[in-house]
Amino acid sequence: MTIKKAGKKAVLWLSTLALAVGLAVPQTSAEETSGGQVKNVIILIPDGMSVGATTLTRWYQGGEPLALDEMASGLVRTYSADAPIADSAPAGTAFATGHKSHTGFVGVLPDEYTMPGLPIIAEEDRRKPVASVLEAARLAGKSTGIISTSEVMHATPADFTAHYPGRSNYDALSEQQVYANLDVVLGSGYQYLQPDARKDKEDLIQVLKDRGYDYVTTPAAMRGSTSDKLWGLFAPAALDYDMDRDPSKQPSIAEMTAKALDVLSRNEEGFFLMVEGSKIDWAAHANDPIGIISDVAAFDKAVGVALDYAKKHQDTAVISVTDHGNGGITIGNAATSSNYDKLPLSYFIDPLKKASLTGEGVARKFNEDFSNVNEVMAQYYGITDLTDEEVAAIKSTPSRSMNYTVGPMISKRSGIGWTTGGHTGEDVVLYSWSPDGDNLTGVVENTDVAFYMARKLGVDLNEASKKLFVSAREAFEQKGAEVSWNNKDLYNPIVVITKGNDTLELPIYKSIAILNGKEHQLDGVVVFNGEKTYVPQSAVDLLP
Repeated sequence: MTIKKAGKKAVLWLSTLALAVGLAVPQTSAEETSGGQVKNVIILIPDGMSVGATTLTRWYQGGEPLALDEMASGLVRTYSADAPIADSAPAGTAFATGHKSHTGFVGVLPDEYTMPGLPIIAEEDRRKPVASVLEAARLAGKSTGIISTSEVMHATPADFTAHYPGRSNYDALSEQQVYANLDVVLGSGYQYLQPDARKDKEDLIQVLKDRGYDYVTTPAAMRGSTSDKLWGLFAPAALDYDMDRDPSKQPSIAEMTAKALDVLSRNEEGFFLMVEGSKIDWAAHANDPIGIISDVAAFDKAVGVALDYAKKHQDTAVISVTDHGNGGITIGNAATSSNYDKLPLSYFIDPLKKASLTGEGVARKFNEDFSNVNEVMAQYYGITDLTDEEVAAIKSTPSRSMNYTVGPMISKRSGIGWTTGGHTGEDVVLYSWSPDGDNLTGVVENTDVAFYMARKLGVDLNEASKKLFVSAREAFEQKGAEVSWNNKDLYNPIVVITKGNDTLELPIYKSIAILNGKEHQLDGVVVFNGEKTYVPQSAVDLLP
């Protein structure tokens, strides 16, 4: 069976409307649709990857097909709740939860829907957390994992594992991830788990170890791990672009994908894995074609790993789609307006082939006084004709932003065009593969990706939301209990519920509850969205 284009807009509208008025959304059962063949889903997200990026990478690599190519099955509309050009946080939220949201919002509903065709959201549902496919899979007994080349608490991986109406609140997002009972987390960002970088001063790395994870920081340790619970963070912030990467210090995204599949596949009930090639987006923001090529090629190898696994085991659906375009990258720019059809492939590709590092990598090669700019750019970028203005621009650029300066320089010399340094609003290519032929096809909404994955896994996102995100005050007061806050530690607040002789304490962003001094594990995390607190139903059930 194949999902067709017809009716997709209606599905989105009905799903969102049903949530707004508190109704359940009908979902087709797994038995009716997938024949019981699929028990695993892998989604691979090349953040900010416009179609021009895949075309350029394919030509750069000689024109041979990408692993992605055989999976191309349709297009995805990327707009958010209130804008035609989406930020990564709501775009990832749509993939993860089946709901469009607002700029900066991670795993929560928006304040309003203003794009055409979307309904009015009920006031009580604004900023309410909603369950992700990953969380629904975990509730169903499946293993779960995330991989990213950015910090793992960055927008897209956070969309699947945490909830907060502000993507920059790394303290809240990372703590939720640590307590989310994920089986595999691989990527970077360990500085955000260390007490000196956190307002709450918690040592979340020690918490991971105490919760039974094998915590690793090198590729060798990752490969050597035999644990069923693995956290691997290989840099304090984002990983290097693949072209700049030291293989002894940082694994490739393909290596992380292979390791995650090794661990997650031990669960006979199945698994869900999200893989993000994060810095494709960052390179596009910088208009850096070398960064684009570097990480699209690396990401495609991870797709190859996932697809090989799926074909071998015949029980896994693979879907890949970017959350939005970025940069408006084109093969051809203003300088090729009159001779575009006369230019050989070498005109565009040969200048790019001369670069051996991205702009981020080349920044490390300059002397402190930038006295070797010409030599470095000739050696690592193949540019021997820098103008005085370009040299001055390089010298005035902070190292962390060097790709924003040298990216446009090599773009100009290779005929690569850009329309913006921001995201773009066009439809993006959808890639999907399933052993039963039940692929996602046509022009679909980004929210349909979540519904498709949930259906393949046999899980219900609405039921998961009901189990994981109950309004704490309403639920406990209905039981005749009093709800208050313990704010003695401003950055580690606790919701306190009292009823008769019973006292239930619920630390924010943790999956633990303390009833009359005894600790209990919850099946979800306590979430405070800045206005209201939501708790798993299992927390409510603890109180008599």
